Amino acid sequence: MTEKAAVTLPGTVEKLILPVAPTVPEKAQIAVEGAEEFYREIRIENKLQDPQGKPVALKDGAEVEITIAADPDATIPKTGS
Repeated sequence: MTEKAAVTLPGTVEKLILPVAPTVPEKAQIAVEGAEEFYREIRIENKLQDPQGKPVALKDGAEVEITIAADPDATIPKTGS
């Protein structure tokens, strides 16, 4: 198995967005530190699993880590700084 190129950025759950209908999942809005101002927030379904595989959800204000990973064939060498 080949290692993926990755970066992990800190983030904070800014708010929880309650569903407007029973069929719509709750969302968590996360502010990503280090992202450009107009692209700082992401929204994801507020559905995670704990280490035992049980469903859990993020709390408002929670500190999180956002990891972006890519296969080696999806990256190119970067020159300079």
